[in-house]
Parts: sequence; structure tokens; C-alpha cells
Amino acid sequence: MNFIEKDPLLKKLELRNWFLLGAMLLLSFPFTGYNFMLGILLGGFISIANFYWMGRDLRSAFQKLSDHLKVFVVFKFYIRLAITAVVLYLIISRTPADIFGLLIGLSIVIINIVFTTVMEYQKKILIEEVRR
Repeated sequence: MNFIEKDPLLKKLELRNWFLLGAMLLLSFPFTGYNFMLGILLGGFISIANFYWMGRDLRSAFQKLSDHLKVFVVFKFYIRLAITAVVLYLIISRTPADIFGLLIGLSIVIINIVFTTVMEYQKKILIEEVRR
């Protein structure tokens, strides 16, 4: 298998996902209960796991470069979606995790992508101003 080194921006995203999850847990600790924190933790794990899983699937798909690439990617997407749905159902029905905490945890990757995009855009603007 031909391994391609990860882009530095992707490495930042992956590291910041974990940092953001930890920060949300620490910030919610004094203000919320155990159930809310459990929701954030479980939602964050699901969100980050899906991020890694999707990246692995896309790298695998683009390394194959076959005619069935679209079918492969869509099939893997539906498998991941179904597994995530089952896991979320089990969490909601069998654990005391708070739904709103779970939603916040599930949003970690999205929050991180938006934050990283804004930071990288600001860096680009700063570099362009320095060049002038």
C-alpha cells in the first residue's frame, strides 16, 4: 500500500478535535452534571471516530482509482451512517447521557473545522498584508 504523509492542516484538525473535546469536558465539569458530560464525551468520540473512519475510507478509495469508486464511497458512507445510527440509538436508549450534551459532542468536528478555517483564512490575510 502506498502511504502518503498526512497534510499538516489535517494533522492540526485531528489534534484540535481531541483538544476541543477535552476543553468542552473541562469547561462543562463545574457547571453541568454527570449525564451532560457523558453526552459530550460519547458524542465527541462518535464524531471523531467518524472523522477518522471517513478519512481512511476516502484514502482507500482514491488509492484504488477504479471505475466503481463512486459506488464504493457511497456504500461505505451508508455503512458508516447505519453503524452511527445504531450506536446513537443504543446511547440514547441505554445510557443516562443527556441529549443536548450528545448533540454538542457530535458537533465537535464541525466546530473545529469552522474554527480552523477562520484561523487559516486570517493567517492568509496576514501574510498577504505583509507582502504588500
